[in-house]
Amino acid sequence: MDSQNDAPLRVNFDRQLKRLQQDVLRMGALVEKSCYLARQGLLEYDLEAAGKIRTQDKAIDALYKQIELNCVNIIALQSPVAQDLRLLSAIMQLVRDLERVGDYAKNLGDVALRLANYDNVPHMPRIRIMFDRCRALLATGLEALANLDGEMARNMSDQDDLIDADYHELYTLLTQETQVPGIVEPIVLLVLTIRHLERIADHATNVGKRVDYIVTGER
Repeated sequence: MDSQNDAPLRVNFDRQLKRLQQDVLRMGALVEKSCYLARQGLLEYDLEAAGKIRTQDKAIDALYKQIELNCVNIIALQSPVAQDLRLLSAIMQLVRDLERVGDYAKNLGDVALRLANYDNVPHMPRIRIMFDRCRALLATGLEALANLDGEMARNMSDQDDLIDADYHELYTLLTQETQVPGIVEPIVLLVLTIRHLERIADHATNVGKRVDYIVTGER
């Protein structure tokens, strides 16, 4: 009799989890769009795109707060078992990572608007490579999340290593730059750019780690 009574509760719980996972993927898509807009602003000099990121970020923040609240409510009201609790815990952590990626994309949009005042900004082709690697890493993390693919998630660390190498190489180039006379702001902005990209990669890699934890239960 108890198991019959529990069945509708489990169906309702599963529906809540499904909606929650859909909201997380929707948030991931918004974050991915913010990174695209930041790239367009920074590398294609599309200032209209860069200017859209702040509005986009408000939507990301609102969805983040809603997902976190929904997780807390499910935990408090449904008393999930160990595997479900692991999923909810990982979701709460990974949406925080996604929210931070959105923040860094917003920062990159601000940098793009300020860099637009300067011509012949150095090392942009090399920054383009780093930026595209970051976007590819984020896309991999979101694909691993959508499919709960632990193997794909674990392989992300190799991509992150390449981005770390990009960061160190570009930091050295920028701090030794002598070809920019007078104003140093472009160099400072580029140092901020590669730092934001490096942090995006770290948080994207964290998303992969959360996915691996959901799948395997191992940290």
